[in-house]
Amino acid sequence: MAVVYATLIVKGKKSFSEVPDRIKDQVKAVLADLDCPELAE
Repeated sequence: MAVVYATLIVKGKKSFSEVPDRIKDQVKAVLADLDCPELAE
């Protein structure tokens, strides 16, 4: 699920604030792996 949210954030469909709290750390890690850590702010 974290990869799905990260993909939606990269595409501009969702923002990091819309990610459920329980998977925010995982989404942040995926965004870092995609060289987009700035999107996790």
